Amino acid sequence: MGVSSIAAKALEQGKGIVRLAPTWVPRSFCVPGRRIKLHPDDYYVLGGERGGIDERWLSSTTPAENGPLTGENEGLSQIVFEDESGVQKVTLKDAVDELKGAIIGDRLWDEYKSWPMYSKFFDNMGPLPHHIHHRDEHAAMVGQNGKPEAYYFPPQLNNHGGDFPYTFPGTSKEQIKECLMNFSKGDNKITNYSQAFRLEPGTGWDVPPGMLHAPGSLCTYEPQKASDIFAMYQSLVNEAVIPEELLWKGTPQDRIGDYDLLMEVIDWDLNVNPNLMEKHFMRPKPVKDVAEMAAEGYSENWICYKNEAYSAKELTVFPGQTVTITDAAAYGMIVMQGHGKFGVWDIETPALIRYGQLTNDEFFVSEQAAKEGVVISNPSANDPIVILKHFGPLNPDLVL
Repeated sequence: MGVSSIAAKALEQGKGIVRLAPTWVPRSFCVPGRRIKLHPDDYYVLGGERGGIDERWLSSTTPAENGPLTGENEGLSQIVFEDESGVQKVTLKDAVDELKGAIIGDRLWDEYKSWPMYSKFFDNMGPLPHHIHHRDEHAAMVGQNGKPEAYYFPPQLNNHGGDFPYTFPGTSKEQIKECLMNFSKGDNKITNYSQAFRLEPGTGWDVPPGMLHAPGSLCTYEPQKASDIFAMYQSLVNEAVIPEELLWKGTPQDRIGDYDLLMEVIDWDLNVNPNLMEKHFMRPKPVKDVAEMAAEGYSENWICYKNEAYSAKELTVFPGQTVTITDAAAYGMIVMQGHGKFGVWDIETPALIRYGQLTNDEFFVSEQAAKEGVVISNPSANDPIVILKHFGPLNPDLVL
């Protein structure tokens, strides 16, 4: 069965909602925090050279940039189609290319000719190195898009805070170039020139491209633009040495060694803003009147809402309730808690997932199905259903 047939049949089978397989991504420079429900034996299943699996990518049409050892389709979500003949898969990217507006909506297809965002769970035991995601003009030098991203710290995945639940967003201009030039000499101490903030489950941060940032060790849900560009500006973190090649990741070959270009990648107005927390910290905001939602059996909050490139909501369906939820745009979703029905699908939150195992916790909702409304039923007498929903650019519903 060809791509076209699998994708179209999957969309038809799910009445506009397709099931996605878990997409696991290793990072050689990270130590897994072991909070994303992967089986303990499987965090290093790809081998020590690949590093531990500390990310699960959600609704992704973006290949992971993991160097020469990157696996085929690494980072790409796959649609699962299952019938009497067995299980077949097609990448979400191929499905979007084939189905176009029928899955992501004509508004996004006509503008981007792609699904222009993805989300992920990032689960590191320690803090990440101080690093940066390039703006469009610098990313274009290596054929990529710039990457803004947002963070939300789901309470369900943060039973422990890891080794360092603090973040370093922003920096000061003082001595930064010297820090970069000292990258290969040990600890370049770049975080000496940045503020630190304690991370709080149930809240989040907006991280525009060009902002130096060192994410802390909470397990993080990260909606972001469809890109995997980054460069590591810190040489030693949590006693782990960062390879110098990662300092130049995202730099054209003919510009490697050009520290002035590394400085140019930094958005200085953004980084030296004294009101950094006021501008970029995010607390959940109700999508409409709280009492009205409660009377209908649910609660829904905007959790990522400060960048036009994507947005995200947290939906809670109360025990014993059946609700119909409408949205103006296509979205990916992941079930964080509970079990029940989501449209025609049975949904459940797995406690433990083997590498390669299929689940019923991740789906993609077409624009048409979102607009018509998804009926969600929670049969539990006690446990709420909690769902995180990630949307593409310029969500028509986002008016704050």
